[in-house]
Amino acid sequence: MSADWYFLRHGSFFHRRKRIGPISEQNLLQRIEKGEVTPDTLLSSTSKTRGHWVAMREIKPAIQHWKQHHPDAA
Repeated sequence: MSADWYFLRHGSFFHRRKRIGPISEQNLLQRIEKGEVTPDTLLSSTSKTRGHWVAMREIKPAIQHWKQHHPDAA
């Protein structure tokens, strides 16, 4: 899972989504650990998702990392 990643965060201004990134894979994993990126968060990477927005739960290494750090939520 080494790539530059983007994710969508819900904003408070008229419920708009804000694209965050590019961030490193390490930064993405840290955000998953903190709960800032959740299984419902949309992620995109030019190399891993070919630029498509995909729910984090669809990305196997990311959801495994989530489950490891949030066992009660899985």
